[in-house]
Amino acid sequence: MLLIPAIDLKDGRCVRLRQGRMDDETIFSDHPVEMAGRWVGEGARRLHLVDLNGAFAGEPMNGASIREITEAYPGLPIQVGGGIRYEKTIEAYLKAGVAYCIIGTQAVKDPEFVARACRSFPGQVMVGLDARDGQVAIKGWAEMTPHRVEDLAKRFEDDGVTAIVYTDIGRDGMLTGPNVEATRALADAIRIPIIASGGITTIDDIRALAESAGSGITAAITGRAIYEGTLDFAEGQRLADLLNPSD
Repeated sequence: MLLIPAIDLKDGRCVRLRQGRMDDETIFSDHPVEMAGRWVGEGARRLHLVDLNGAFAGEPMNGASIREITEAYPGLPIQVGGGIRYEKTIEAYLKAGVAYCIIGTQAVKDPEFVARACRSFPGQVMVGLDARDGQVAIKGWAEMTPHRVEDLAKRFEDDGVTAIVYTDIGRDGMLTGPNVEATRALADAIRIPIIASGGITTIDDIRALAESAGSGITAAITGRAIYEGTLDFAEGQRLADLLNPSD
């Protein structure tokens, strides 16, 4: 199981939000490239970048910072989400060196967009499904929808997405532990990989997710825990590799 550091970008800085609230942020760095370098230095094999401003604006707002990171680490797979509403945005990110684009709100509002994107950019499209109690949220988690996460995941796997990034928004940024049961249930319900997100706090959380990796949980995104020191990133990745030596 791959452990992926999250770098959330707001106004060009690295921040973490609590449960997606833009008015409840902690600033961890004014220098995103340096922060990326920290995680690469600790053994990160992929980065997860989120354009928080873009998620609310509906278009990229931190593109310059993202490009600086891809240029600094051209061989490192980078996945990006936040504000991806058009194919031209995906194309621009891929040309800038991004490996995977994560479609969130637009996937729920216009599912056909996902199908078109998968045809245009095969192997480079993921869908981000953010849910509270199994119900999907959009627009930076500001709006709840009537959709169940499992139903949408099944649809998008048929469209050819590379993975589902599943976030339990009740846990994200709260350091309360991941919702392993819900994540495992989603992984069991579909054939494509699940990237778990939200709530990871300690090495025990990595162990719990890694022990469920056989169900299809292939990676886990971690944010506040590695910034605040409740989880040592390098130690977490070593444990995940030990429990899943083939990953």
